[in-house]
Amino acid sequence: MSVVRSHTYSVDPADLEEFLARRASLIGTVRETHPGLSKTRLVELEDGTYSDTWHWESDAQMGAALAAISTFPEAPLTMALTRDATALNGRVVDER
Repeated sequence: MSVVRSHTYSVDPADLEEFLARRASLIGTVRETHPGLSKTRLVELEDGTYSDTWHWESDAQMGAALAAISTFPEAPLTMALTRDATALNGRVVDER
């Protein structure tokens, strides 16, 4: 079964365009260096926060990418535009 890492955070509306560009760059770098990132989904929730879910083919692939997060220069640049961030890992048990 695949695994996910789900983040919830806020982004100042004035920073959203820059945040999206930085996030796209980060996703590109992660995909180039760590296989297994199958999809990402960013959802703006009705309270104005964002839910950002990254789907991985395996726990090992996700773990390897997370262990290397400090080597991705885009990561701190992207997350610097967020506030009140939380993250949870999970395992997909049903997908239709």
